Formats: sequence, C-alpha cells, structure tokens
Amino acid sequence: MLGRSRAAVSALVAPLIAALALVPFRTTFPSNDAALVLVAVVVAVAAQGDRIAGLIAAVSATVWLDFFLIHPWFTLSITGAEDRWTVILLLVIGAAVSELAIRGRRQRERAQAAHGRLDLLHDAGMAIGASLDVERTAQELARVAVPRFADFVTVDLAVFVLRGEEPAVHGTEMRRVAVAGIRDDHPFHPVGELVTTAVSAPRARSLLRSGRARIEPDLRASTAWRSLVLDHAGPVLGYGIHSLITAPLRARGVPLGVVSFWRAGGAEPFEVRDLSDAEELAAKAAVAIDNARRYTRERATALALQRSLLPQRLPRQTAVEVAFRYLPAGSQAGVGGDWFDVIPLSGSRVALIVGDVVGHGINASATMGRLRTAVRTLADVDLPPDELLTHLDDLVIRLTGDEQTGTAEGDVAAAGELGATCLYAVYDPVSRRCALASAGHPLPALRTPDGAVESVSGFVGPPLGLGGLPFETTELTLPASSVLALYSDGLVKSRERDFDEGLDTLLDALAVRTPSLDAACDTVIQRLVTDRPADDVALLLARTRVLASDRVAIWDIPADPSLVERTRKVAVEQLDQWGLTDATFTTELLVSELVTNAIRYGDSPIQLRLIRDATLICEVSDASSTAPHLRRARVYDEGGRGLLLVSQLSQSWGTRHATVGKTIWCEQKLPTG
Repeated sequence: MLGRSRAAVSALVAPLIAALALVPFRTTFPSNDAALVLVAVVVAVAAQGDRIAGLIAAVSATVWLDFFLIHPWFTLSITGAEDRWTVILLLVIGAAVSELAIRGRRQRERAQAAHGRLDLLHDAGMAIGASLDVERTAQELARVAVPRFADFVTVDLAVFVLRGEEPAVHGTEMRRVAVAGIRDDHPFHPVGELVTTAVSAPRARSLLRSGRARIEPDLRASTAWRSLVLDHAGPVLGYGIHSLITAPLRARGVPLGVVSFWRAGGAEPFEVRDLSDAEELAAKAAVAIDNARRYTRERATALALQRSLLPQRLPRQTAVEVAFRYLPAGSQAGVGGDWFDVIPLSGSRVALIVGDVVGHGINASATMGRLRTAVRTLADVDLPPDELLTHLDDLVIRLTGDEQTGTAEGDVAAAGELGATCLYAVYDPVSRRCALASAGHPLPALRTPDGAVESVSGFVGPPLGLGGLPFETTELTLPASSVLALYSDGLVKSRERDFDEGLDTLLDALAVRTPSLDAACDTVIQRLVTDRPADDVALLLARTRVLASDRVAIWDIPADPSLVERTRKVAVEQLDQWGLTDATFTTELLVSELVTNAIRYGDSPIQLRLIRDATLICEVSDASSTAPHLRRARVYDEGGRGLLLVSQLSQSWGTRHATVGKTIWCEQKLPTG
C-alpha cells in the first residue's frame, strides 16, 4: 500500500517538475516538443509497473502542459485548435505508451519467471540422483527446492524404500528423511521420525495413488491438507506458514512417499501454475529414489552373498593369533570380490590367504566364493604355496573359458574380464618358517618383535588367469611375536593417494604400539580408510607363535625293520613324559604302521616327529615322493590294511609333499583328565 502511494505521488510530481523546467523556454520551445518531453516522463513513470500511476502521470502531464506551456499561461483554457490536439495527443499517447510499458514489463517478468523455473528444473536434474543413496537423494530434492521454489520442504518415504525392499502389500509406514528450510527453528517433525497415521487417511492414500500434486493456497481457510502431511497443524500455522503443495513420489506405478513444499511469511502463496513445477520436481526425485532403492536391494543381496562366502568365524589354531577387518566398498560400483581366509594345516601349521577378484557386484562375489572354496580344497591337499597358486591359476582359466562359452557374442569381452590376485602364506610354528607365494597380489608387511616394520620383499607372480608363467615361493624365518599384515590393495590405494604412499602409511600405522591385535587393526583402518572406500578393504593381521621345544620330539629312523620296536618304545617314553599315558596303545599302533610303511616303501632318510599341541600329532617323513593310497584289503590279502588302520584309529590323517619326499601324518585327540 505504501509503495502504491509513493508511485501515485511520483506520477503527479514528475510531470510537474518537467513542466517547470521548460517554463524558461516556453516562448522559444514549441508546445509540440514540450509534449514529447512529457511523454518521455510518463513512459518513465509507467515503466515502474503500476498501471494507475501511469494513467495519473498521463493526466498530470496533460494538465501541466496546458497550465504552464500553452498560452495563455497559468490557465487551463486552450485557445488554438493546434494546442487542443497537442493536449489530446499527449493524453492518449501517454496512456497508450504507459499501458505498453506496463505490459512489456510484465512479459519480461513472466519470461524471467519461466527462465527461473527452467533453471530450477535443470539444476534439480543435475543435483537429484547424484548418488545411489535413498536418503541422500531425498535431501538433494529438499536442498534444490529451497529457497527458489519453497521456504520449507519435507520429504517422507515409505519404510520399504529405505530398506531396499519391494512395495509392502498391507499398509505403508512413512519415515521423515529430509527437512530443509530458510530457517532452522522450523515446526516440522525431525528427520528419522516414523509416523503411520497420516498414511492411513483416505486423502493420503488417494494422493499416493493419483500421482498428481495438490495445492492449498491458504492453509487457514482449509482443513483438508491436514490429512496429507505428517506434521501437526497448530505449530505449522503458528509459525506463519500459509501455503502448501503436496506431491506424491511415484515410480513405475509404485508410491514411494510424499514431498511437501511450504511457503511462509511474506512469500507469495502458491498458484495453480506452480503445480507443474512441483510435479516435475517430484517426478525427477521419484525416479532417482527408485533407482537408489533398487541399488540398495541389489547391494544388500551382494553383501549377504559376500558375507555368506567369507569366514563367519576364524578356526581355532595355535600357530598364530589373528585379527581382521573387512569393509565392503561404498562406491556405486557395488561390493567387490576381496576375501581372506585362515586354514589350519597339518603339523600345527596354518595357511593365511588374502585375495581380490576383478570387478564388483554379485558376479565378483560369486567368483570370490568359487576361488575361496578352491583354495580350501587345495589347502587340504597340503600343496606348497607356488603349486597351489598354479592349480588356482588353471581353475581361473577354465572358469574364464566357461564364461566365454556360455556368453553371447557381444558380451564375450565382459566375460573375459574374469581375473583375480591371491597371496598364499603357510607358517610353521615348529620351525618358525613362513613360505608364501603371490599371484599379482601385494606382499605382506612385517613387524618384528623389536618394533621394526618393513614390507616383505620377494617374487610377485602374474595375476591368476593369465597362465603359462610360473609362481615362486618366498621363505622367511620369523621370530615369535612377529606380526604379518596381509591386505588387499583397496586398503592402501585410493583416489587420493597412490600405492607407495598408502604402503608408507600402512607401515607407519603398524609401527604404533597397541595393547592388542584388534587395536592394531583399528589403528590401521583409521589411518587409511575413508568413510566410504571406493574398493573393498581386507586386512588380516597374524602374530606368530612358536611351539616350545619340549612339545616337539624328533627321531631319525634307520631303514631297518628290526628297529621298529625300538621306535615304538621311544615314542611311548615321550608320551609318558608328556603325561599322555592313556594314548600309549593307539600311538604305538600308529607309529608302528607309519614307520614300517616308510621303511618298506620309502627311501632314506626317515624321520619320526611327535607334536603335542591341541591334538597329538604323529608324522613320519621319508625321501620318496610316492603317495600312499587307502584301499580296502580282501580277506586273503597279506597287505593293504596299514593305512586303513591309521584312518580308523586317528581323528584325521593325510599326506603332504615337500621339495624332496613326503610326510604322512595323523592326529589324535588328547586324552581328557
């Protein structure tokens, strides 16, 4: 109102000032030219956008032209016909030009508003859906609409959307996931609140089914809007919010939630033309939210598969103390195929494995499961690390061939991407020897008991799946309480740093003294991993232990069958020293069978080793590479019952091959009591 009064005063005064300025020149300045000057003044006033002010300016200019600039002066009587037409034309032209100026200004304002809406929708298309996170997408919608379209925005999504599930059959719970506004002290429910009453209302169900936005230009004049939103009417109205548009979020015919646009204070109420903008914003957000929901579901499926394929708990063994961390990738590519494992081996040894499958998603997880199963199977055969990786390499080549054979021609290149890296290490707590081999995988880091930290140096073979190239074993002698750190490259390499920089950070983190191995894992993760790693992260820390010499007994056995009895006696004497008298009978039989077989079918040198660990282990080694085979002897056969007897008397048994010769081993449970 005050602005309109000022415009009217300006419309009256501006022509008066212009006329007074022309008074000194009225004898030499024609009235026609003076009229043109006043027309310019009228246009300038009308350009302010007020039609009434423009008309007042036209009338004011006509009066002052006649009063000051047409003879006789200081009167409103027009004597000449020419002056009469000049006054009439000034009035008509002033009014017409004023109207044209006002219309032009309004057209410019409408064009600017249209450009503003287009810019808003463009920016929304660029900002909404930048991530495949449901809640973040809802927050992006709220941020892009404030303050350009609304003063406040609230987004409520169905719970099944947040879980990545398919639509619920009965009822839909809604959760507030985003609130944005020009002020922080808003009256709306906070993010995270769960409300079910508004969703069950008929109007709310109708809104979700219709897919069309609804407008309430004056909230105080209506109560229908109260069943469409989750917020209480009293605080909303008391805050000064006066206008609302509610738009359903729907994708592929499925209602996902509701977005509410609010205007408050001195902002113009929503108009019907704003409905299309609200629906467009809601449609863009709904597609992005549905994509994020489906990604969440697929990611949850891949994570569930991955977790089921990874070790659920580490096996009990005495060779090393173990701690681990596994973090799935937080990128849009999905979870990867990183994996680790700890496998107890014969002779109290243990295998430590870390691997990485190329790619992300369910296919990578499934391939990881295949390789982990294959490694466990090959570990049961007790192959040396280099031979085990050779067999694993052959498996990957066969899998790649199978994938290409069963894949359409256009997808052969994708199938050919199957590949992996793997590090396989075997630690013996008796000899303190660690043998490891790598197929394209980073070698472990080592911290010795004195605190020195270094990266293990050795041969790194080609990644699995290339074939034709050999793998080599690197051997280390580790003092007790040494810490081996096996890891995947996702731990040390990222967008922010290269591999060497990450490795230096890892070594620095391992050098930190911590009260436990678990705490050491936490220190490494905190130093190296961001909130959302771009690749899977696997970390396996193993602190070595050493079996005391009084728990291991070793004898060299001459290849003389007559000495088998003496060998049984020394084994029994050792059991007496260990207090395992109850195991004497079974151990005598096992030692007798294994030593006899080694003398009869093996080559010198022959060695007997007893280990008292979690179980009682009996090992007989000889220089022959011939592997024994368990068979069922017939009634009249003179031989073939030895290994059958060993398998029946022991808890487990097997054969492992060394560079020269083999070892046949068996385990017994320790006597209780």
